Amino acid sequence: MSPSAENPSARRSFLKTAAIAGIPALLRGAPDSKPIKVGLVGCGGRGTGAAAQALKADDFAELHAVADISQERVDACLATLKRVAEPKVKVGPNNQFLGLDAYRKVIESGVDVVLLATPPGFRPRHVRAVVEAGKHLFCEKPVATDAPGVRSVIESAAIAKQKGTSIVTGFCWRYSNYIKETFRQIEDGAIGPLVAYYATYYTSPVKPMPLASERPEGMSDVQWQLANWYNFSYLSGDGLVEQAVHSVDKLAWAMRDAPPVGCVATGGRQIPQPGGNIFDHFNINYEYANGVRCFLGCRQQVNCYNENSDYILGTKGACTIGRGPIPRITGEKTWRYEGAKYDMYQAEHDALFASIRKGAPINDGVWMANSTLLAIMGRMAAYTGQQITWEQAMNSQEKLFPDDLDWNGTFAPPPTPQPGITKFL
Repeated sequence: MSPSAENPSARRSFLKTAAIAGIPALLRGAPDSKPIKVGLVGCGGRGTGAAAQALKADDFAELHAVADISQERVDACLATLKRVAEPKVKVGPNNQFLGLDAYRKVIESGVDVVLLATPPGFRPRHVRAVVEAGKHLFCEKPVATDAPGVRSVIESAAIAKQKGTSIVTGFCWRYSNYIKETFRQIEDGAIGPLVAYYATYYTSPVKPMPLASERPEGMSDVQWQLANWYNFSYLSGDGLVEQAVHSVDKLAWAMRDAPPVGCVATGGRQIPQPGGNIFDHFNINYEYANGVRCFLGCRQQVNCYNENSDYILGTKGACTIGRGPIPRITGEKTWRYEGAKYDMYQAEHDALFASIRKGAPINDGVWMANSTLLAIMGRMAAYTGQQITWEQAMNSQEKLFPDDLDWNGTFAPPPTPQPGITKFL
């Protein structure tokens, strides 16, 4: 990992992902293995990359059905996948579905596993539909944009456990072999008990909001918002929840997924934009019951210093992830990771398809929901200017994502929050 922040477009880039040599699949199908039929919901760059990794994870994986709101994006996705894995791309015209309800048609098409890669506001209802249908699931992060969505995902995880199906999350760092080894060192006491954790996520904007004059004639409010989904908190969760949640998840991992007591935060919008309602910077201070403090700095502005790093301080030393390609520990014990670094995005799918072949389900549901809520909690504190407890965050009644979003309809998201004025709900 370099000192500069992870380029968000790289996370979504299939070509870059396909070019990286991944770890061999955890379990390859035998010659008599049955096909595993894959359905993809969301055919953008991240969805295309996830589908490529799924097809690579198992010798007998087949892409069977796709869904999106854009035929152009479907065509681009399938063309890209066929360039690399054409024999495995078996999506006929009748299995290309369009519209906000297209995910249901993918689920009903006879697939075994569904990959979810739409804007995260849709995630809770998509997750519920997949697990209720008894399908295996790859679920991109974050898993919701509000607390009611998080609670729904936790309920869905319980349903998947009952049905014996897998849920693997897009919180990719937990599937990184060299980061897993680094955290193993910390868990084994290499730096002593934790005192503090400081994470940075300083990068450029993912998708700046265009001028209203660029909106095509006849495009509905919802269509315009979906075309610029990152700029609306009901769809993205804000930059903290959609992007910096990776850093939040590593923080949660270090704390062994114990919830904090509460948090305070600052944030706002320094660089004006012509629409949307998200902040462009956050600073969050999480307080834990054992006295540990965890801090996150998040900024998405152009022409600024970029960094994506983790500084973990213990009583006997410190661990640094980032600011160089190799994690390292200094203090009473000196350690540097020295093994091979495998593709963590591929490893997620290798683990998922291995679990399907073995009949040994993986269920990331609860911790992926809790890591998402940890980020939402920080956003709540920054938006309102209040101290927010974990219990408040988990029980929040603020519902950002509407139940009846209409492709051709109107929807008015709330204005950009103002700390001290915006109320906690």
